[in-house]
Amino acid sequence: MECVFCRIVRREAPASLLHEDDRVLAFCDLNPVNPGHLLVVPKVHGVGLADLSEPDGQRVFAVGQRLAAVVRTIGVRCEGVNLFLADGEAAGQEVFHVHLHVIPRFKGDRFRLVPGSRRASRRDLDDIASRVRAAL
Repeated sequence: MECVFCRIVRREAPASLLHEDDRVLAFCDLNPVNPGHLLVVPKVHGVGLADLSEPDGQRVFAVGQRLAAVVRTIGVRCEGVNLFLADGEAAGQEVFHVHLHVIPRFKGDRFRLVPGSRRASRRDLDDIASRVRAAL
C-alpha cells in the first residue's frame, strides 16, 4: 500500500491543507484527538526521524511550534498543546511517514500519555547520559 502522506503531498489524496513551504506540508488530522488537531509532514518520504535530513527535521518542528501558537488563537478549545511524534511501531506510529501531531488540549479531554511508574536511579540516568554523549 502506498504512503497516504506522500499521496497528500502530491495532491493525489484529499486533505485540509493549512501550510506549505519547500520542505513541509501541514493539514488537519482526519481522526482528530480534539478539534484543531493538525499534522506536519516532511515532503520527502522518511519512515522515521533518522530518515530525515537535519534541515527537514528542523523545519517539521519549527512549523509545529508555530502552529501550536496559532491553534490557541483560532477559537477551538485549547488550554495547552501537545507536540507528539511517534517514531516506530513500538512508539505508536501507525502511518509510516514521519509526522508531527499538534494537538490542542484541555482539562478533561481523553488523550493520555501515561508516564512510567518506576523512578530511575541517578546511576541509571548517568549511564544513559554517558552513552548518549559518547554516541553524539
